[in-house]
Amino acid sequence: METKEKKYLEQENRLKEKMAKVKYSLIVMSGKGGVGKSTVAVNLAYALSLSGNSVGILDIDLHGPNIAKMLGIENRSLYNFEFGIEPVEVSKNLKAVSVALSGYDSDQPIIWRGPMKTAVIRQFLADVNWGELDYLIIDSPPGTGDEPLSVCQSIPKVSGIVIVTTPQDVSILDARKSVLFAVEIKIPVVGIVENMSGFVCPHCHGQIDIFKKGGGEKAAQELKVPFLGRVPFESGFVECGDKGTPFVSFEHKTKSAESFLDIVAKIKEFVVDKK
Repeated sequence: METKEKKYLEQENRLKEKMAKVKYSLIVMSGKGGVGKSTVAVNLAYALSLSGNSVGILDIDLHGPNIAKMLGIENRSLYNFEFGIEPVEVSKNLKAVSVALSGYDSDQPIIWRGPMKTAVIRQFLADVNWGELDYLIIDSPPGTGDEPLSVCQSIPKVSGIVIVTTPQDVSILDARKSVLFAVEIKIPVVGIVENMSGFVCPHCHGQIDIFKKGGGEKAAQELKVPFLGRVPFESGFVECGDKGTPFVSFEHKTKSAESFLDIVAKIKEFVVDKK
């Protein structure tokens, strides 16, 4: 057997062994950028970990990795040992892996073609020592290209895809493509999250529909997939992301956090029912 083929089969065996220890794997996707996909992925992972689940979050947005910044661990590093890669521990129940934690200069662009991106994703899946996980949350880049396809084809059984959109028509058109992508590769669609669904005024606490409202729900109805709920935008969101503090972690729950926790409950119910 040629060395290249032998190495691939050895990696495939390691990948299957690692993924066998993951109870549920969820991919967070969006049809386009700027809809808050990474924010949803981070807060989903954090919320699941707060409820006592063992959670890993894998950032495969290789060209624009934001997970490390959003979790406040951008100054930490992955440890590469003889027997694999040790993820960064965010909290007691949450571990993270991102190319941003692997020593690359954050100011330098990653200029990789598809095969290189696929190789890195497979290495993360095969060599990271996650241990036993209840949930592996995978933050995918916008669109339906190499990265989401590679991870979907590499993991033996993906539990489902969570699709994030904002209410305006241009985002919904792209979200529909994500749904059809999931259908084409035969992975369950957990549902659609309508993010930035209105802006909550910090003064009067009224809601202004900046990007319209209800588009994500309408798309879910038309495509016959679950609608998970709406998350309104609040003024503190940007500060939370910059400080590395997920908004679901605050003791005083905002309207957005309450809406998001309802969405998390629906996601948990979906994967358990599908098991």
